[in-house]
Amino acid sequence: MTRPSTLPVADAHGGPHHASMQGGWVYIMTNRPNGTLYVGVTSDLARRAWEHREGVADGFTKRYGLKRLVYAERYEDIRTAIQREKNLKHWPRAWKVKLILADNPNWDDLYERLA
Repeated sequence: MTRPSTLPVADAHGGPHHASMQGGWVYIMTNRPNGTLYVGVTSDLARRAWEHREGVADGFTKRYGLKRLVYAERYEDIRTAIQREKNLKHWPRAWKVKLILADNPNWDDLYERLA
């Protein structure tokens, strides 16, 4: 399996998306560097990150103020993204932090790069 593309790189695999099997994103939100982490999956990263930032959906991210997008991986097939999200949710926290630090050592908010 090839490594998925991560932000700020756009979809590096190219090719058409099929409506029924569109691609997806696995992403990590936090409230601050080394803060609380949330792993999620979506087919529309910009929309979902905006929803977290605006607190429009009740739940874990709203309760803990997780508005900073610090990591994202793009997959051609949403099913692969969903499986990756499930795997990451079971990882120890230290592994998730290492993943973030590899691509985003300053814990920058990547939301502005989603244009």
